[in-house]
Amino acid sequence: MRVLSAMSGGVDSSVATARLIDAGYEVTGVHLALSRTPLAQQTGSRGCCSLADAHDARRVADKLGIDFYVWDFSQRFADEVIGDFLDEYAAGRTPNPCLRCNERIKFAALLEKGMALGYDAVATGHYARLVQGDGVIELHRAVDAAKDQSYVLGVLDQSQLVHSLFPLGDSTKAEVRAEAAQLGLLVADKPDSVDICFIPEGDTAGFLTDKLGAAPGPIVDMAGNRLGDHAGIFRYTIGQRKGLNLGIPSVSGRPRYVVGIDPASATVTVGDAEHLEVNLLTGIRATWTQAPVLGSWSGQVQVRAHAAPVAATITAHGEGLEIATEQPLRGVAPGQYAVCYDDDRVVGSCVIATTARRGVGVS
Repeated sequence: MRVLSAMSGGVDSSVATARLIDAGYEVTGVHLALSRTPLAQQTGSRGCCSLADAHDARRVADKLGIDFYVWDFSQRFADEVIGDFLDEYAAGRTPNPCLRCNERIKFAALLEKGMALGYDAVATGHYARLVQGDGVIELHRAVDAAKDQSYVLGVLDQSQLVHSLFPLGDSTKAEVRAEAAQLGLLVADKPDSVDICFIPEGDTAGFLTDKLGAAPGPIVDMAGNRLGDHAGIFRYTIGQRKGLNLGIPSVSGRPRYVVGIDPASATVTVGDAEHLEVNLLTGIRATWTQAPVLGSWSGQVQVRAHAAPVAATITAHGEGLEIATEQPLRGVAPGQYAVCYDDDRVVGSCVIATTARRGVGVS
């Protein structure tokens, strides 16, 4: 079986590649050149596709004795990930570029090119498990709950899962680092990436301002009273507390949070913590890891990569979902992904379009 192993230059993808070789697969390493951002080419970048990362991946491939290539997907990444990122923020939503990249680049563009070249599967260093079901491949949470990455893979469908491999799903991070050290890989102690790869300096607000320009508007309270001004709605997300710079203290004396963003009027609304609690979500662009599960069913929903899942009633119709959670979620923003589970099995996902509390208007 011929496998393309996506090698980011980090310890996880390096050990995943080594395990594939040990299991007898015919493995070729490939590093994806995604960003043309100058800072992403610096050796000190904390993203996941810097020039230093490409060099690290090549050194690992040489150590393991496999062919290695760098494929330039930067234009498609700019169009489908960075472009979507900018459009979503300009519309007052909060996107997740990592899920978008998995959906459009790592398991679409890469798999498409790999299959055209005669490869059978794409492998990555994600912490998730693939389980053979009744004629299908099921996507499950990883053994290491602290490192589980099934959430960011929730956008994959069955046609992609049957051509995917996740060799690290049954391991802990400590085990992976120890294995890398035993193999003599220089990346054994390399820190994990912590930034959006195309914003390696971590200044998301500055990046958005540079790309979208200043777009001032008012900051108001729940009653519509003007409290201040902002330089662009894209500098804010639901649940944000820092950076509001309001000169007028709240009547209650409690901290204020962003609770609403209206792109039409460029208005940011702030309120108390309780105004962040929602238990009704609607979603668009539904994807399913197997066949669509239509109608209403009980499961769990997760709205952030490291958030705890909560019990919910999920109702699916066409490409839309309605999700009613048993306990409130705090600070959920339109544009985020909701990933639905049946215990530890990923069922599907959607992009959150609106949020609300029972008896309260939709945002």
